[in-house]
Amino acid sequence: MSRSDKGSVKFLIWLLAAYAVLFIILAIHPVDRATWFVENLTVWIILAVIILLYLKKIIFSKTAYALMFVLIYLHTIGGHWTFALVPFDWITHLFHFSRNHFDRVAHFSVGFYAFAIAELLWGKRLVRNRFLLFTYPVFCIATIAMTYELVEWIYAALSDPAAGAAYLGSQGDIWDAQKDMLADTLGALTAVIFYFVLRKPVFEKKEGQT
Repeated sequence: MSRSDKGSVKFLIWLLAAYAVLFIILAIHPVDRATWFVENLTVWIILAVIILLYLKKIIFSKTAYALMFVLIYLHTIGGHWTFALVPFDWITHLFHFSRNHFDRVAHFSVGFYAFAIAELLWGKRLVRNRFLLFTYPVFCIATIAMTYELVEWIYAALSDPAAGAAYLGSQGDIWDAQKDMLADTLGALTAVIFYFVLRKPVFEKKEGQT
């Protein structure tokens, strides 16, 4: 393991420790226990994937881990209050929004995982040009976003109406799912642009290419 990998692992441990503290605090008297469980289930799946990748010797940079944990922390907070009820009024009033947009911020942070995807593709040389390195992570996030919205819809349709509404957090917006997917995708575009600016990946030209 390289020196940079050791630094990343140590940083990951600190991020996990911070998550554990946040989780314990917010597990106490959530607004709705059923919604809390379902929202945190999403976080546990994400953490399981990150840990599994580590066990498979796939280690990301500190920047990638920091970006990935933004969603983990926001989702844990949203699970405690339900996303529609998170104390976010100062933003709502500042911009004169008609609803609580904490969930939109969380969805935007979903796109931050595109940075780690790009980092993995580049590190393993799984793509051969800059176009694929830029677009593939964005398409991955867009697909995940669509799948998550389908899961939300199925859960809401099968669960208690009140619990389903709390989980969806649509707050009466009939275009909530579409706007959430847009937020995910915009977050992914932002993350990939940040990756290209920060890492400046350069592909070697094949013999005969101009």
